[in-house]
Amino acid sequence: MENTIPQHPASGASHTGVTAFTSSTAVESRNRSHQRRTTIVQWIRKTHGWFGLWGAILGLIFGTAGIWLNHRAVLKLPVAQQRINAQLTLPEPVPATAQEMAAWLQTELNQSGPPNSVRIEAARPVAWTEKGKRASALNSAGAANPTDAAETAKPLMQPERWIFNFGGPDNVIQADYWRGNRSIGVTTTSNGFLATLTNLHKGVGMPVAWILLVDTLAGSMIFLSISGVALWMMTHRRRRVGLAIFGTSVVLTLGLVIAQL
Repeated sequence: MENTIPQHPASGASHTGVTAFTSSTAVESRNRSHQRRTTIVQWIRKTHGWFGLWGAILGLIFGTAGIWLNHRAVLKLPVAQQRINAQLTLPEPVPATAQEMAAWLQTELNQSGPPNSVRIEAARPVAWTEKGKRASALNSAGAANPTDAAETAKPLMQPERWIFNFGGPDNVIQADYWRGNRSIGVTTTSNGFLATLTNLHKGVGMPVAWILLVDTLAGSMIFLSISGVALWMMTHRRRRVGLAIFGTSVVLTLGLVIAQL
């Protein structure tokens, strides 16, 4: 009877197979990681482009107006504003509330909508020190009646003030009413190109929809800043240069802000 000896694979071949399997797994893992990275970069790049396209025209408006506002004292560019002052006689009876006055002004000024803003300033003592002067005079004269002295020393009061703003960035109308008067002052300001851009930048005479639209631009700028840094870090190997530029910008910005606080 013949003895059969089992044949075993060589140990070298076994190690080779394990090494090949491990190498293949590592390659697949790197490929998957590279694919995920590529997908993220492509998504950020596309979104970066769409956000930039959305805010392009608003960025142009705000950039031009921002340069003008920052350097208006040096550039001395013509604003081309024209102001017209007028007085309107109030009807009988005089509107009793700010809402009634706003409705009357809308009709009288031929405005298509209600005022953009209404500000009411409460009655308060006048700015000059009339009270102190009168009290000093009474003390020096030695007033005998305390009631008369208190009434005489009562400060002069400035009446309640209503301010109404109509119009848009190119044409601003402000109506100023002191309660108790029989007329109301109206100032109409016609703006040129640069002044209109400035009012667009500030939101003067613009509706809530414009404010919300500008908010989307602000959000886009935040995203563009973050996505720009992310794209640089993920697509450039010279990351130290990018970090140095970014760090210098942060330090310079914070330094200038803190220096003025």
